[in-house]
Amino acid sequence: MSTATAIAHPNIALVKYWGKRDSELNLPATGSLSMTLDIFPTTTTVTVDGTATTDVLVFGDEERSDGPAVRVSRFLDIVRELAGSDRRARVETVNTVPSAAGLASSASGFAALAVAASAAYGLDLDARELSRLARRGSGSASRSIIPGFAVWHAGESDETSYAEAIDAPDLAMVVAMVEKREKPISSREAMRRTILTSPFYPAWVSSTAESLEAAAEASRAGDVERLGRITEVNASRMHALIQSCDPPIRYLTPVSVEIFDRVAALRASGVGAWATADAGPNVVVLTRPDDVPAVTAALEGLAELAVARPGPAAALVSRTNG
Repeated sequence: MSTATAIAHPNIALVKYWGKRDSELNLPATGSLSMTLDIFPTTTTVTVDGTATTDVLVFGDEERSDGPAVRVSRFLDIVRELAGSDRRARVETVNTVPSAAGLASSASGFAALAVAASAAYGLDLDARELSRLARRGSGSASRSIIPGFAVWHAGESDETSYAEAIDAPDLAMVVAMVEKREKPISSREAMRRTILTSPFYPAWVSSTAESLEAAAEASRAGDVERLGRITEVNASRMHALIQSCDPPIRYLTPVSVEIFDRVAALRASGVGAWATADAGPNVVVLTRPDDVPAVTAALEGLAELAVARPGPAAALVSRTNG
């Protein structure tokens, strides 16, 4: 019996991926750029047991046998194939970020699982290999392997689709948690529906590739204003795209829109702040550390707030071999 525990943090994309070229390998239609947070970690322990006949997922204090358990078992099949093993495992995971609410819980979850499972099964993977492995569980998890700011390369194959670190200016994020409940339509289903039914999807793919190139250039140059502007425009385009599918999906609530409006008012008053939102109602504001107090004051009372700075890489906490 061998056990490994790992910790990983969610990431928020500044330039987002929405849609896949290959669902089996989780290859995205476009690359993306993100910031790994220093808050809301996921801690996962994987125990490999040669006597077990099935995989077991314990999420918080609850043993699961539904969709998440199936996804975890399929992911472990990939790890087992790499390790040349047929042994089953017990996975215990604790999230501190609301699950399936558009705050990247799957990113931290599968990043932590990739690190813990690979170690428990005796694999010795470098950061690029871990990023590729985490991607198989959840596309955005590829970025949570990486500390701070990361670019996920869309790639042309399993070997070329991974995330790596990128230079960035000193930034912070204010997370506005509008709702913590699980969203009614998953990102996977919304992506599938968007690709199949939105007439604007090809334009999203081409424009996002351009946005990523411009954002990476701004990030490396330390151009906060340009990076912030690209971030907000890209988020607005993604949510407009999602609303254009048939039947339409709307993740943003009136409170979400109010936050975008207040951030725009902050900019008009001279505060550097730019809003973004993943596939959910919660809004994240990109800003300079010195402007965090102004942002939190402007959003007070609209949502529960949390402040994040660039966070660490996914990491192995402990490993024991029995």
